[in-house]
Amino acid sequence: MTPYVQVVTTTENKEDANKIAKVLVERRLAACVQLVGPIQSTFWWKDSIETAQEWLCFMKTDKNLYGELEKAIKAIHPYETPEIVAMPVVAGSDDYLAWLGSEVKKP
Repeated sequence: MTPYVQVVTTTENKEDANKIAKVLVERRLAACVQLVGPIQSTFWWKDSIETAQEWLCFMKTDKNLYGELEKAIKAIHPYETPEIVAMPVVAGSDDYLAWLGSEVKKP
């Protein structure tokens, strides 16, 4: 197991995804943010099934920065209840993980 996590969130449009990516990388809360989209999401929201086009953001960071990263996302995310989910990075190439660790601030 590595000391890193991949955090995922979705946004309504590319502009919001780009804003989140820029803020997190500038603050060194994430070494990298990858954007994928548009995607289609289907989900329950306020007692009905909704379908929306969204953009998916994958963020790589040190797991000890998760709390600060979550707060930063919530502060700029337009959704009432944004998806913010972290998954452990179980393994990765030594070179990539060394780069990741060098590009985030030290918790």
